[in-house]
Amino acid sequence: MSTVKQTKPTESELEILGILWDKGASTVREVHEILEKTKDAGYTTTLKLMQIMHEKNLLKRDTSSKTHIYEAAISQESTQQQLLNKMIDTVFNGSASQLVLQALGNHHSSKEELEKIKQYLNEIENQQKK
Repeated sequence: MSTVKQTKPTESELEILGILWDKGASTVREVHEILEKTKDAGYTTTLKLMQIMHEKNLLKRDTSSKTHIYEAAISQESTQQQLLNKMIDTVFNGSASQLVLQALGNHHSSKEELEKIKQYLNEIENQQKK
């Protein structure tokens, strides 16, 4: 991963990245078949979008065979972090705690999720004591 600032993916690009993060390297046809289940998009639209994503360095493309294989060129974790940081800055005035409080207040969390959150908060607290 380079230190060059990542391009912020659009909503449609994030859908394609999500498929590639889950499935791994895939053809346009394979990505399109998954997209078709949730939205009405033509094959050529999917192809063009993936070509644009390749030009934007969001995807890598293997052209060694007749059927091109695409894979995500950016990691899911760094993309999530970039989008989350942007949301915290713009929507929550830079306050991560406001984001967490909003999320927990408006979403029913399972007992397991709450235990994981407590464990994570304890780990952060212990690290800050060091």
